[in-house]
Amino acid sequence: MSDSLSSPAACNPLRPGATSSTARARVGQFLKFGSVGGLGLVWDTVTLYATRPILGLAGATMAAYFVAATMNWLMHRHWTFRHVRHADGALTQWMRFLMANSCGFALNRGTVFTLFLTMPLCRAIPALALAAGLLAGMLANFNLSRRLVFRHHDAGAVPRHSGPDCPASQNAASSLTDVRNSDSSIG
Repeated sequence: MSDSLSSPAACNPLRPGATSSTARARVGQFLKFGSVGGLGLVWDTVTLYATRPILGLAGATMAAYFVAATMNWLMHRHWTFRHVRHADGALTQWMRFLMANSCGFALNRGTVFTLFLTMPLCRAIPALALAAGLLAGMLANFNLSRRLVFRHHDAGAVPRHSGPDCPASQNAASSLTDVRNSDSSIG
């Protein structure tokens, strides 16, 4: 076994030096996340324009966020993170999605309202402010969603710190087997 395979970086794709397939998978996941975010911008914009005459600009902006966030959660659940085993019920996961993305919400809507207050063009064309808000919150939302909401791995997946490239996990498994075998031979 080579030293590169027995290094901690090979066992943890979040560490520098993680395998290129892990990095490619993460980039692919981020691109899917961004695509869903683009659709979210459409849902956000349509909802804002549809409800603005009834709720006013501020109320429509808030309502539009919840419509877009719900549609994004559904798309992430069924497309972006479809490989993840969903141990929680849908309502629990949706609520965790909204809570985890509250940081992104603050960045998103903070940007939107700041642009509304400071740029007359954004008040006239709210889609510009919505697009800027989307970009401001997307990176935070991706990381929080991946780590806090869609964090369960499917039953067939190898845990992050185990597998043939991680001798520590092999040693732990071998030690556990040795203990079980020694217990059965004692009696």
